[in-house]
Amino acid sequence: MPNKKDATSTPASSTTSRRSFMKTTGSSLLIAGGAVAATGLSVARAAHSFGDGKIKIGLIGCGGRGTGAARQAMNTSGGDVVLTAMADAFGDRLQGAYRGLKSAHGDLVQVTKDQQFVGFDAYKDVLASDVDLVILATPPGFRPLHVESAIAAGKHVFMEKPVAVDAPGVRRVLAAGEEAKKKGLAIACGLQRRHERAYMETMDQLHGGAIGDIVFARGYWNGAGVWVRPRTDQQTELEYQMRNWYYFNWLCGDHINEQHIHNLDVINWLMEGYPVKAQGVGGREVRTGLDNGQIYDHHMVEYTYSNGRKSLSQCRHIPGCWNSVTEFAHGTTGTCDISGGKIFNAAGEQTWATEGSRGGHQQEHHDLFAELRKGNTPNEAEYGALSTMTAIMGRMATYSGKEINWEDALNSQISLATVDALHNLNDVAPVQPDAEGRYPIAVPGETKTV
Repeated sequence: MPNKKDATSTPASSTTSRRSFMKTTGSSLLIAGGAVAATGLSVARAAHSFGDGKIKIGLIGCGGRGTGAARQAMNTSGGDVVLTAMADAFGDRLQGAYRGLKSAHGDLVQVTKDQQFVGFDAYKDVLASDVDLVILATPPGFRPLHVESAIAAGKHVFMEKPVAVDAPGVRRVLAAGEEAKKKGLAIACGLQRRHERAYMETMDQLHGGAIGDIVFARGYWNGAGVWVRPRTDQQTELEYQMRNWYYFNWLCGDHINEQHIHNLDVINWLMEGYPVKAQGVGGREVRTGLDNGQIYDHHMVEYTYSNGRKSLSQCRHIPGCWNSVTEFAHGTTGTCDISGGKIFNAAGEQTWATEGSRGGHQQEHHDLFAELRKGNTPNEAEYGALSTMTAIMGRMATYSGKEINWEDALNSQISLATVDALHNLNDVAPVQPDAEGRYPIAVPGETKTV
């Protein structure tokens, strides 16, 4: 964990310039590709400063990441951060998170039985409580609904990434971000590399011309894969999909969205904008079982940014292959291992290395709560949503086999699910298996994605 003195450090993006424009047409929010700077963080003034007073938080989504985020929020300094309400679709997940948090934080966990809410609509009960801030960490398919509802309820928000699984969801989050600015509410996003001092120092070097003009970038999230939760006899179809959420696009958006978004966000930060188009390939080589749902096990995407600059994106979930979670930049006078924080000249000689700290998962909470205590309301909704859109556009390209442009992707009307209509585990799941228990899988050349 970073030192407590880091709680007052400058948030990751507050030192960088912001160039953006938005055009609203009816209820559709249109963002021109490459025109919105990825590095900017809007910081407004709240109605009041928390100072060293108590900040009450609620947790919506009690899985591993939600539990971790609540723990990190309570680790911050400057005053007590107290957990007073929790919600999850499943009671066993809520109770497991409660026990772990209570053991770690003792008196800071003040969640009475009547403030432990279970079910699809449990988020409403947390939002109706007197919490100041909510941590949103359910499967990503629910994020747009929950962000929108939290801002309507007047709550500050920490939302985990990604923030949506389709373009309509991205537009909902963008609209919620604008509403948050009007209401003086903070929205922080769990793209924690933006808050790691090592990444910040490295990006400052790159934006300052340390390797000349950026012409090419690469990003990788290659690993063996993640958990699988097999079906049990007692489950409804909807419960099975919710428990096994990583493998269903209406919940996860594929691993290019759920994991690789971190690397794509770093590249957007580097490029100070968003890609104008994408094309790529992907498929399923080993992820072929009945419990592997719909998602691919590999994607390779070529993104094109303004002025023709390119980025190569690769993510893979196949055991026994080359693994790497990294980002690299190539410039006219040198190269940079962004994730490693090292810069090299044209001869391959190292010329600089960061001395900045890591630990971004904790640092993003130090930064958020420090700003709230000063009366500031950071707003990371825009880059959180548009980096999510970058990942979704990559999926659109690999699933369709087509070249996809930014405006068509962002303005797509294809919604993967109407999660607002789900209220209990007996509801009909948004995607259904065939007679053999298999789910619809994208076929390049046939599948429509925009």
